[in-house]
Formats: sequence, C-alpha cells, structure tokens
Amino acid sequence: MVWIPGGTFRMGSDDHYPEEAPTHKVTVDGFWMDRHAVTNAEFSRFVKKTRHVTSAERAPDPAQYPGAAPELLVPASVVFRQPTRRVSLDDPYSWWTYVRGASWRQPQGPGSSVKRLPEHPVVHVAWEDVTAYAQWADKELPTEAEWEYAARGGLDGATYAWGDELTPGGRWMANTWQGEFPLHNTAEDGHVGTAPVGSYPPNGYGVLDMTGNVWEWTSDWYGAHEPAAHACCSIENPRGGEREGSQDPAVPGIQIPRKVMKGGSHLCAPNYCRRYRPAARMAQPIDTSTSHLGFRCISRQAAPGSAEGAA
Repeated sequence: MVWIPGGTFRMGSDDHYPEEAPTHKVTVDGFWMDRHAVTNAEFSRFVKKTRHVTSAERAPDPAQYPGAAPELLVPASVVFRQPTRRVSLDDPYSWWTYVRGASWRQPQGPGSSVKRLPEHPVVHVAWEDVTAYAQWADKELPTEAEWEYAARGGLDGATYAWGDELTPGGRWMANTWQGEFPLHNTAEDGHVGTAPVGSYPPNGYGVLDMTGNVWEWTSDWYGAHEPAAHACCSIENPRGGEREGSQDPAVPGIQIPRKVMKGGSHLCAPNYCRRYRPAARMAQPIDTSTSHLGFRCISRQAAPGSAEGAA
C-alpha cells in the first residue's frame, strides 16, 4: 500500500459532465491505499481462503425481484460485446449484454478464463463482493473524496491524474479506448480490454491506474455534490450521499440503491465517455457486476513513522 498524506483539494469539475459540478473544497485525513486495483490473483487467494461465492455466481432471489423475467434470475453478469455495425450511442444495450455464466472466473462468459490474466484487475464483482474482500483483508473501501484526492496525485485542479494534456509527448498514460466507440478500437495505447495493473506510470502519490482500465467502487452512496457553506471553507472528510434507489429498466418497479464508481475504464472514449479523469463519477447499482468494474482498498491506520505504527 502507498501512504496518501492528508490535505485539502478542489473536488469535482465545472468543465465536463453536470454530475461532477460544482467544484468545491474538501479536506481528507491521510490514509493508506492499495497501489493498484485488486487483481485476479489476489481475489483468487481470497476466494480460496474464504470460499466466497460472488453475486454473479449465484442466482438472484426471485422474492427480491418481483416481476423479473425468469431468464434474468440466473447466475450471470454484464459483459461488453463489441457491435459489428454502427449503433446509436443513446442505446447502451447495443453493447452491454447480460451473459449467463459470466463471472470473475469467466469474464467474457463460459469458455473464457482468468488463468492467463493473474495481474489484470478482477471484474464482475458486486458491492457485497468487494466489501467481503475488504473485511477479509482488514481494509475498507475509500470514500469518493479519498479516492479522488489520491487519484489527483497532488495536482490540484488538473484535468487528468498526470496533468492537463491527455497524451503528454504522445504517450498514452492510461488504458482507454482509441477510435470510434463502440465500433472500432485502434488500441494505440497497446491494449484492448483490461491491461495488467501497472502498465502505465504511477501518479504523483505513487498509485497506479487510477483512471482508465477499470472503474472502481467507492463507499459513498450516489448523490449530487454538496458544496461547502462558504467558498473560503472546505468540507472535512465527507462521506456522501443517501441510500436511495434508482429504477432498474430491466425489472419494472424495483429500486436499486447505487454507489459512486470512479475513474473510467478501457471503454471510455472521446466520442462517448470522457470519464478517464479524477473528477468523473457515475452511479452503480449495488447488485450489479460488469466486465469493466473493479476496486481497490484503503486502510486508515496510523501514518508511517508514527508512534502507533504503520500499515
């Protein structure tokens, strides 16, 4: 883990998507953060030790999803499928598919495997899976503010985790989509799909892949940013949002609580999802796992060199 020193920063952005505004001052205490997202190898060790069965590997309880189509109540997860023709960007179901048998072990569905992907970030993990891992590891999930502060790497107000230029000196700094999403990925950054953790340079705090590659869960319930009462002041260690549901279009009448996910993924492209930035945020239903969402943990133990010890 890497020590992230506490401090004050400008959270959010007024220049991109509406949900990122308004920019507001936030102060967080220091904490330890995993240097990279939890990998398939690390998650495999957790599963072997605890015999944890992920949400995607279990059939949903019909009592919790009244009115759901029977074909949806099977062990499954959401997988990106690249279309073969141009589709409307207003219809994400053109590239997202609920795949029976897809899970962290089989990220593309039956027949796929992570055996050759030990250092890739684990995906297809729902909220209950990441919290189970964190508890086993004696860690926690970061708040949105902690995550964004760490992602900025000390570059307060910069657009990206490494500065204000997307490709400084022509170098790709994160695993994103190049070309026309979702039809064609030129893979100029060297990867299609997820990349091994650490494939790109660390930011100013020494953490890796804070943007691109996979989205990451945070502990905050999704809600609008709340600015400080006065522009001169900052919000101390915010833990944002309220537990509110959002309508699941596949299951009429069901309200699913949502957490904040951060960082964008390998599917973010300039023509569709410019969310490979620290300020970017989206809502994620807690019962849903996907092929582009993972996580990393933090610890709020004492600072290095303190009398109370170090992580």
